[in-house]
Amino acid sequence: MTDLTNRSGAPAGGGLPHFVSQAPFDPYAIDSVNPALEKIYMASQWRMMWLRFRRHKVAVAAGLVLAVMYAAILFVEFLAPYGQHSRNVDYIYAPPQKVHWVHQGEFVGPFVYALDYKLDMENLQRIYTENVVEPRPLRFFCEGDPYKFWGLIEGNTHLVCPPDKYTPLFFFGSDRLGRDMLSRVLYGMRISLTIGLFGVAVSFILGMTFGGLAGYYGGWVDDLLQRSIEVLRSIPHLPLWLALAAILPVTWSPMLVYFGITIILGLIDWTGLARAVRSRLLSLREEDFCVAAQLMGASPGRIIFRHLMPSFMSHLIASATLAIPGMILGETALSFLGLGIRAPITSWGVLLNEAQNINVVALYPWLMLPILPVIIVVLAFNFLGDGLRDAADPYR
Repeated sequence: MTDLTNRSGAPAGGGLPHFVSQAPFDPYAIDSVNPALEKIYMASQWRMMWLRFRRHKVAVAAGLVLAVMYAAILFVEFLAPYGQHSRNVDYIYAPPQKVHWVHQGEFVGPFVYALDYKLDMENLQRIYTENVVEPRPLRFFCEGDPYKFWGLIEGNTHLVCPPDKYTPLFFFGSDRLGRDMLSRVLYGMRISLTIGLFGVAVSFILGMTFGGLAGYYGGWVDDLLQRSIEVLRSIPHLPLWLALAAILPVTWSPMLVYFGITIILGLIDWTGLARAVRSRLLSLREEDFCVAAQLMGASPGRIIFRHLMPSFMSHLIASATLAIPGMILGETALSFLGLGIRAPITSWGVLLNEAQNINVVALYPWLMLPILPVIIVVLAFNFLGDGLRDAADPYR
């Protein structure tokens, strides 16, 4: 047979040259990939979910906001300028104070001015004005109102304190008893954020249990659970919340009421999650890995929670994240109507309950400031839930 190429790789009869590799042939070269592709091809389900979630900038920002807020509830006593129930009767309905940095053209640092007030007998309102004669520098990492950290450790150190005992420090203003609104919002954040987590935990357990039973067994078990879910979903949530919250004994302590409201919210919101679990298990129970587990003698509980649930756990986490804002809004609504958390425990709903009088709000609009963290948290959870849902979608 005639050699059609010479040693240089050019065709013997002329024409364009072509490259001839002198390296030995590697039969496994096609199976090797570069490290960047290997990180993707060899990634687990959770790793792929994280890589997709990281590209959702809004969801990442929302997650950071929520992380900061949940970290803050661990140190509320330190972050709050005043104690939860500290009162300053000389400054009732004081407006939010501005933090200044420059006094008469000279840089002083963060400071506030003292407040002077006079009574407006026509509107029955206190009129506060800043006394700009002397700046009052803020104190940081200072001693202030005593507290018990998480009710266990006594302390009195705060991140920021009033300049002195004669000058107040109200970043969010004060209420009808002279209590600092910012401190009460921070203390209320601990209750409102944790009640959403505990409520979703109750809902998550009930939804996975009943949804798993309905999806795995089918038949009359599925029919009974589905009809029960339809009955619960046909009842309007707000009247049902009111009815269940109204039967809580008035003699219960605030802490028992807190756990009672948490259980009520969890008992109502588990139906949607149960249906999602049921629909997925109806399709997964016929898969080969499920049949193999049955043939090996695995119990139904082990098959449901060890083999079936992990296959779509990412979707459940995304659903639970989207359910937390509903829990927070439910607690806020109940406390606003006076049927939820009660004093002396403070939540965002309890703070908004004090702003029900429209005449008072018209004179002192800062009493509505507790609605701002509610809006921020609800939006952050919705953005985070959207990002997790998109990241958990295998078809994206």
